[in-house]
Amino acid sequence: MSFGKNLQYFRQLSGGMTQEGLAEKISVSRQTVSKWEMDAANPEMDKALELCRVFNCSLDNLFRDDMGRRSSAYTDLRTEFVPGFRYVAYSVISTDPEGDALEKVSRYARENGVENPRIIGWDFPNLSIEQINVFKMHGYTAAWILPENLSPGGLEIREQAAHRYAAIHIDKPFDNPFVTIPGAYQTLGDYMRTNGLIHVKKDVIPCFETAGDSMDVYLACR
Repeated sequence: MSFGKNLQYFRQLSGGMTQEGLAEKISVSRQTVSKWEMDAANPEMDKALELCRVFNCSLDNLFRDDMGRRSSAYTDLRTEFVPGFRYVAYSVISTDPEGDALEKVSRYARENGVENPRIIGWDFPNLSIEQINVFKMHGYTAAWILPENLSPGGLEIREQAAHRYAAIHIDKPFDNPFVTIPGAYQTLGDYMRTNGLIHVKKDVIPCFETAGDSMDVYLACR
């Protein structure tokens, strides 16, 4: 763990706040902030508490956690207004639900003449303890984002209203997916907390991932 790296990480989460900008907020010099980030000095308690206020974090986050380890795999951390869209979804509970669900909605698209569909997905949480612990199963929902003028027959079409999301990009999510993808959600949680954003879970898809060799992860927020 490193207080200096944690401090740099929180500055990055805060819209790339500069050392000068942080120094001005807590009434210290830029050189003081620089020394903190090089771990050449630590702040006095009153300044540490001011840092917690600025970044909406705890002293443990600043001094004990290893926050910076999350940042290297991710780019383009942002808030984004996602326009409304229509979609067809398919949920699967199995030992490989992602592959099963993605293949199903891809087939829907091909059957309707769409060769390069836009597909998103998210975890499907409605599983029993037995399914998870005994049968090692988990759930996943994949959704095909419908082109504007297409309404395929025989499929339930759902609508997502336009909404604000916090988002992050992962260039190679499947090199180490069980670390990189959960870490993206953790980083988005840090970003939202630091910037006073609240995760929205009702009347909107609360989170989703884009499908492909690279990935963007989205969390609905206000």
